[in-house]
Amino acid sequence: MYRSFSVEHRDTCLVVGLKSEDGTNRLTRLCVRELMEAVGHVMGGRCPTGLVICGNEKFFSAGADLREICELDGSTALEFSKMGQALMAAIAGFPAPVYAAVAGYCMGGGMDLALSCHYRIASPHALFGHRGAALGLITGWGGTQRLPRLVGKGRALEMLVAAEKIRAERALEIGLIDAIADDPVVESLRRLQRPASEA
Repeated sequence: MYRSFSVEHRDTCLVVGLKSEDGTNRLTRLCVRELMEAVGHVMGGRCPTGLVICGNEKFFSAGADLREICELDGSTALEFSKMGQALMAAIAGFPAPVYAAVAGYCMGGGMDLALSCHYRIASPHALFGHRGAALGLITGWGGTQRLPRLVGKGRALEMLVAAEKIRAERALEIGLIDAIADDPVVESLRRLQRPASEA
């Protein structure tokens, strides 16, 4: 049904698996548009009890497609930025818990996507970063607002301005993620499906 991700039902939860031909799960304009459509479709119907967004073992998402960005002009760049902001806001405002199950690289726009989720579970080898500053870019999808709220202004500046990459252990230490698990998808689903008395 969708070209840039798969949708799998797990009991009353949904697992959205990002995918791309090269395995980096870049957030192309098509991907952002399809994700927005899917989130709107789910919210317009019977809402699941939880949503898990994941990638593959090596990449959660490498972020926006730089080749596409290079081809944008002022108006199309603004349109893409607004489209990404709308997607992140829709995920942040989703009426059920949303988990980012992060394995491998979680970079740039991919990190914005993880930040828009309510919870983040990472594998031990997950790597987080906002590398835009190293490329002369700055995110337009809300990461500059959500990251400081999670980890504090000083640590956020290290990641956003110094383009620092951090591993899962450090991410847990500063509050960027909620837990480390060998299989973040399984752990996310376990948390979503446990009785309310255990939450």
